Amino acid sequence: MSLSTVLFLFLSHLGVGIAFTLIFVSRDAGVKFFRFNAGLAAILIVIGLAFRYGALGPGSTVDADQSRLAQLGVLTLMCAEAALVAYWATVGRTLAAIRPAIVAVAVGGGVVAIVLQALAVSAGRSIPVQALTVASFVSSAAMLGGACTAMILGHWYLILPSMQVSHLQSIVKFHIGSMVVRVAVVTAAVVFAIATWQPGLGPSFRHYITSVDGIFFWQRVLFGLGGPAVLSYLTWETAKIRSTQSATGILYVDFFTVVVGEVLAKYIILATRVPV
Repeated sequence: MSLSTVLFLFLSHLGVGIAFTLIFVSRDAGVKFFRFNAGLAAILIVIGLAFRYGALGPGSTVDADQSRLAQLGVLTLMCAEAALVAYWATVGRTLAAIRPAIVAVAVGGGVVAIVLQALAVSAGRSIPVQALTVASFVSSAAMLGGACTAMILGHWYLILPSMQVSHLQSIVKFHIGSMVVRVAVVTAAVVFAIATWQPGLGPSFRHYITSVDGIFFWQRVLFGLGGPAVLSYLTWETAKIRSTQSATGILYVDFFTVVVGEVLAKYIILATRVPV
């Protein structure tokens, strides 16, 4: 486990999540909104890939199956990155007829890459653990993307004040939905880890969360799940009264708590192999 791997997972999940959530934003947001977010997602994935190459350098200790899955995940993510760059370069300019296909490649490739990452991280574990890890990674990307896209869209009302507030409400609704799924996945992973532990398999996850090291887990729960749960609800209520500036301010704090929680989640899964 290394900081490079944590950053690679976090940045790639954030980049793919942003690309995925753009599907749910109305075209009324304008060409510049989609171009900005596509460029942001592409930059985040490039930076993440740079960290991954560092993590795969001398001193890496992964078995052959895990290494193959990881490398395949990197190649798939690179394909998604190329599609994102193509989308950024053409949106609002040309190739309108094939742009949906470009978006499909970017989003589909990103999701496949995340699934391969999850299988690499959980290589050698039981099928339920692998399934929970896949669900954890996919829900993480959706939650990160939803929070970031909602924050940027809220800010976009300063550029397009005439835009209907229903567009912000829709993406906030997606963010709340992704958060509910994330909470369910984390809860299932923790219950499964505690219920299936057997003596002789090393320290239990129950021991981890009640020890000093468990401070990372409780910070992850407080900032990454509890914080967004409260803040996303406040954003929804604020958006309902058409106060987009207040909603955007709350979304900035919401996105910060999601980032803190998901970075800690990546650290915990690599340290304990429990997909929280």
